[in-house]
Amino acid sequence: MATLLYGTGLRLMEWLHLRIKDVDFDRNQITVREGKGKKDRLTMLPTAVKEPLARHLQRVREQHERDLTPGVGRVLLRDALERKSPHANREWGWQWVFPATHISIDPRARVPRRHPLHESVVPRAIKEATRRAGIPKPVSCHTVRHSFAPHLVEAGYEIRTVPELLGHTEVSTTLIYTQVLNRGGQGVYSPVDRV
Repeated sequence: MATLLYGTGLRLMEWLHLRIKDVDFDRNQITVREGKGKKDRLTMLPTAVKEPLARHLQRVREQHERDLTPGVGRVLLRDALERKSPHANREWGWQWVFPATHISIDPRARVPRRHPLHESVVPRAIKEATRRAGIPKPVSCHTVRHSFAPHLVEAGYEIRTVPELLGHTEVSTTLIYTQVLNRGGQGVYSPVDRV
């Protein structure tokens, strides 16, 4: 899960609200729906996560099919879509990529649904992994996102392409993420180190 966060630059809530239909394995891209500022955007689907994600989605599909048997298997959709297509909430494409482990009663509609994974699960997992790795600095989901931009720039990608992937409207916002690249002599490698 953290690899996908890092490899896409998604915000935690964008990641949690991914739907099956928004992951395109053929084009290696993810469509982020209504990200910050209620805007849609595309980002990449890293090759490194395709196989584990495909296996994960197979387990999610099996879980969804089991949910459909007792007539549950529904996810929350926008009100307009719910009215227009009342059965869409059971369709595979609308299911969450990272669903909750249990079905719960939707407090508004009073119907059983599978919600997305709770937003506390991933931060807890990252905190635990940080502790086990012996990393003394605080690490969060946003730290992972903040690593995405400078690593792309370090790899030679143009700074103007990075804001689109992150969902920033201004390059200046992305430049804040890349401040860590301005490290003076610490950011420059001696030619002798490359020999």
